[in-house]
Amino acid sequence: MSETILVETGDAIRPGNPPMVERYRLGARINHWTTAIAMVLLVLSGLAMFHPSLFFLSTIFGGGQNTRTLHPWIGIILSVSFLVLFIQFWRANLWNRADLSWVAHIGDLVGGHEEKVPEVAKYNAGQKFVFWAMALLILALLSSGIIIWDEYFSNLTTIEIQRIALLAHSILAILAICVLILHVYAGIWVRGSFDAMITGSVTAGWAWRHHRKWFRQLAAGTAGEERRSRES
Repeated sequence: MSETILVETGDAIRPGNPPMVERYRLGARINHWTTAIAMVLLVLSGLAMFHPSLFFLSTIFGGGQNTRTLHPWIGIILSVSFLVLFIQFWRANLWNRADLSWVAHIGDLVGGHEEKVPEVAKYNAGQKFVFWAMALLILALLSSGIIIWDEYFSNLTTIEIQRIALLAHSILAILAICVLILHVYAGIWVRGSFDAMITGSVTAGWAWRHHRKWFRQLAAGTAGEERRSRES
């Protein structure tokens, strides 16, 4: 388990009143919201086909036939978009020993005693859990979804395998929805997180409170650059 604190390309402290910290580049934000929108559309179209009581959701997509046609293509968009997101962020989401300590203090965090929680790098253990859970679930959903995509792949498998894949796809989708709800709730609960993914920046105070290890390394890097600039 690595203890490396990763500062990603584009992360920087900007002087001002208050000082701001660049946390997410524009490309990463566009990538994130593309993934998020695709995920929401998949949830709505999937639920429309999941149970007759939810079929009314198909009107969003122009009816049942359109919903059935669009759902797998939206899944492809989600998979490609998340792959790009994964390539950008997987290193910063590697698990380390500090994350175990963070999990051990989850009660203090929920109870409003964040000062008792160990210092966190750019992503805490909860964020890493969501990242890796989504990575595995999207891969599994893509695999099972291809098996049940009748238009192109119905002749490659048996009916029995397709039935198993359909059941697995439904269970995986429910798990993915649960992880999505957790992600949205956490983003709203930690004030400033949602804004960070829109504007790309957070205040220095926010970074110090929620991701102090990351902020310390950013500050150390900024100080080093200023020193080298004076010496040159």
